[in-house]
Amino acid sequence: MNRFALLAAAMVALGACSKSNPHAGEEPASTQSQSVPASSIVATGDLELGRRIYNFRCYYCHGYSGNARTLAATLLTPKPVDFTNTAPNTLSRERMLQSISSGRPGTAMMSFSSVLQPNEIAAVADFIRHEFMVTKAENTRYHTEANGWFNHQRYAIAYPFALGEIALDTPWEQLTPQQADGKRLFMTSCVSCHDRARENNDEVHWESRAVSYPRNQFSPGDYPPSPKADKSVDAMTSATPYHIHDHPPKLNGLSESEQRGEKLFQQNCAFCHAADGTARNWIGSFMEPHPRDLTKSPVMESMTRARLRTVIREGLQGTSMPAWKSVFSEQQIEDIIAYVGRAFHPLAPE
Repeated sequence: MNRFALLAAAMVALGACSKSNPHAGEEPASTQSQSVPASSIVATGDLELGRRIYNFRCYYCHGYSGNARTLAATLLTPKPVDFTNTAPNTLSRERMLQSISSGRPGTAMMSFSSVLQPNEIAAVADFIRHEFMVTKAENTRYHTEANGWFNHQRYAIAYPFALGEIALDTPWEQLTPQQADGKRLFMTSCVSCHDRARENNDEVHWESRAVSYPRNQFSPGDYPPSPKADKSVDAMTSATPYHIHDHPPKLNGLSESEQRGEKLFQQNCAFCHAADGTARNWIGSFMEPHPRDLTKSPVMESMTRARLRTVIREGLQGTSMPAWKSVFSEQQIEDIIAYVGRAFHPLAPE
């Protein structure tokens, strides 16, 4: 799986929702007009203008067919609206116009009032209501020669995953060799723009993969970060998008043991597990298998102090987790355990 494609898709999605289009008003190459009977128009506005705007600005998060099953949507909380499961009488046109114009606080939905003209806002709202909420249409066919997709049949082995005939999280050992090739093709060539496809487990964890070393004098594991390092979080111009995970949580009222554990963890364990315990810093994302996410991994749900004590002392075979029993004293191990249980995830009773 090309997991970097996921990060790229998310960045493109957020970029589409945050920057004005220098070619506003032009029909993007990935769209093709589809006639709509005049009698089916349920509100004012130019539906084909709305289609062009939606296909350029909205489908990253809300889905090409309005069902919000996109890769970018899996990274957003709360999730984008699924228009196909939204009745027109539960989401008024007025509210949609307000949301497009002013955004929705606490969500990824931004204000488009500085990007779209009032008639364009009305057009895209009417298109969504007509196409997805009323007629349940699937939008314009995408993979056509008119859209630049010549000989799309060369991707045929990936079709079962794109069409949901085979769940994307089907274990590799259950796939035939051809299906495995199709899954690899889908994951490397289709998934960054394609709808998320069908899965057996909606909680599948999509993750990025570190592919290059951080920039701008950023050093993974620095605590506190080097004064020379660029501390801003900007995937395009700053040190690294992983830098956000190298900031420890701010906690008040730590006990003396937890304070000692914080210092020990951040100076030793954060290099792999990240300062915020997620293991989603550059080193953690680079290592295979990844270090444990101490904040929410299934193992942490049943983690006890005794078990964590053993892991720190003896390490974990088959991973990069070393044995620390010759480095830390028993008290220092207890201090780290106290901090982990306070900062990242409560530890189950002994």
